Amino acid sequence: MERQVLSKAAVRLLPFLGLLYVIAYIDRSNVGFAKLELQAELGVGATAFTLGQVFFFTAYALLEVPSNLMLHRVGAHRWIARILLTWGLVTIATTLVQSTWQFYLARFALGAAEAGFFPGVLYYLSRWFPARHRGRAIGAFMLAAPVSFIIGNPVMGVLMDLDGTWGLSGWQWVFLATGIPAVLVAPVVLALLPVTPERANWLAADEKQWLADALDTDRAEAGEQPHHTLAVLRDRRVLTAAVFFLAFPLSTYGLSFWLPTIIDGFGDLTTTQVGLVSAIPYVCVAVGLVVVPRLVARRDTPYLWTAVMLALTVAGFTVAALFASPVVQMLGLCAAAVGGYAAQPAFWALIPRFLTGAAAAAGIAAVNAVGNLGGGFGPLGIAAVVDSTGSALTGLLFLLAVAVLGLLAVPLLRRALTSEPSASAPAKERQAV
Repeated sequence: MERQVLSKAAVRLLPFLGLLYVIAYIDRSNVGFAKLELQAELGVGATAFTLGQVFFFTAYALLEVPSNLMLHRVGAHRWIARILLTWGLVTIATTLVQSTWQFYLARFALGAAEAGFFPGVLYYLSRWFPARHRGRAIGAFMLAAPVSFIIGNPVMGVLMDLDGTWGLSGWQWVFLATGIPAVLVAPVVLALLPVTPERANWLAADEKQWLADALDTDRAEAGEQPHHTLAVLRDRRVLTAAVFFLAFPLSTYGLSFWLPTIIDGFGDLTTTQVGLVSAIPYVCVAVGLVVVPRLVARRDTPYLWTAVMLALTVAGFTVAALFASPVVQMLGLCAAAVGGYAAQPAFWALIPRFLTGAAAAAGIAAVNAVGNLGGGFGPLGIAAVVDSTGSALTGLLFLLAVAVLGLLAVPLLRRALTSEPSASAPAKERQAV
């Protein structure tokens, strides 16, 4: 029964949710390719241009928790459809940008529109997959991230080569073509995404009952929950996880944002060739997202594999920064990318072990909100280094430092998440402890 129910849920939900994540990731990372032309057109330096990422992730962070609580209230199908529609429209509207302040406004609006999508899906998956299977489900969902780069980077390279077609610049083609799919798929979400397992017509009655019992067991093991949903924002376990998670967006978004620029420095490459080469690290990431969650689940060792993957990231950035050979640099970037992504399913599966229901929705969103501020400040930190040195490769030293700090913090994360609830928990919970 266990295999039967989880197989049905995986087949029905994960490919579709993965498709939505592909669209989201392309819409979020397309600015890395548009940067090759748009930065020159706006007449700004690398640091000023990269400030757009800070605006994106600031809006994203501010609205994560309210967005996830709204998803919990109105249903995942309605809220995710709204997110897709608005971020698609904002991406299309970015083709009209003509000044720096308009670019910043467009990035802020995109962050506001997309806020809540990723943590919303993680919360949604926690209502379908029991704890011992959640890491693999999250890993399968996150496969969409490397797939988006494998597919999207070459496509965006081709779009950039359309410069001048129908009077549009290459960067305008990038935003136009990547915004349309989100708008088109929004009504499909309303039709295909079941609200809860109880309302899934592809599960039999006994299958629904088995899943309900398994999830009830998880909720019992999670312990008593805060009486007020937002109380989780004071829980030291949530705060520790949020600060620790900074290491992942800092390194992965920083790498994805600057990867086309680094590869462009390899030699005389067209934008299409830059797109093809920049997809290589994400082929490796796809393999890591399949293999590592299975290794974690085999002996339930999430902290060990989180440390191993961060160590791989440290090694990868070190190699890429120290060696001049493009081939060796690419090997280092592949290792860094695998480490930055493959540890995340194990990390995200930890949060629903102590939070459930609306508390889980708020907690996951809070961790993602704080952590994803690194998605804005990571590229900005690299840009500051690049502007001062004139070399894109020196920016990798910033990402290397972040990965080292993350690796050193793994024991602190384990101690925090395996300890009793913090003193700021509600009185009833403290008495129970």
